[in-house]
Amino acid sequence: MNENDEKRAVVLLSGGLDSATVLAIARDMGFDCHAISFDYGQRHDVELAASDAVAEAFGVVEHRTVKIDLSAAGGFGHSALTDDIDVPMDRPSDEAIPETYVPARNTIFLSIALGFAEVLDARDIFIGVNAVDYSGYPDCRPEFIEAFEKLANLATAAGVEGSRPFVIHAPLVNMTKAQIITRGVELGVDYGITHSCYSPAPDGAACGHCDSCRLRAAGFETAGLPDPTRYAL
Repeated sequence: MNENDEKRAVVLLSGGLDSATVLAIARDMGFDCHAISFDYGQRHDVELAASDAVAEAFGVVEHRTVKIDLSAAGGFGHSALTDDIDVPMDRPSDEAIPETYVPARNTIFLSIALGFAEVLDARDIFIGVNAVDYSGYPDCRPEFIEAFEKLANLATAAGVEGSRPFVIHAPLVNMTKAQIITRGVELGVDYGITHSCYSPAPDGAACGHCDSCRLRAAGFETAGLPDPTRYAL
């Protein structure tokens, strides 16, 4: 690995508020960013168009969209994001894991990103998980990130033989949604091109009632900033 390779990073990009902020943070840290998105059979695939827009806005080195099928048709399923299961609306805030949890999603995504990073000879991977204002997903916790980083350095040739270990960056993990939004605005993120809703209208407008919409709206309100989200009437 040469000196330039040390500023090369893979950034997981969903097109949502958090991943756009992480991309901005990685770029601000001086990394040449290679973005990776996933078409995984999600019903809210409008987020893929958002990921394209965010990648273009930040001038990434390249943006790849990997197609995998985590829906029931692909042999997985059991999530309101991929199957014919109602997305929870206006649910009470608690720590119960909701129907929008996609089994092992972040483990699968990070594994593919790890392979991509190894091919690129990069050692830095950025992901926008958050353990403060989130929906109770087990794969958004610091313990998960720490465990995956350890796995990355045990399970790859680059991790075992390389001169520098893999680092899984999760800069938002202990931030509130308001703090994330404030930091993103400081870094020039246009949140109007991002998409967070789990149950958008046919024209892409956000529902305003799913967990993701409610967390996003509350974040803008707490930050004292205008919410650019287009909500369904």
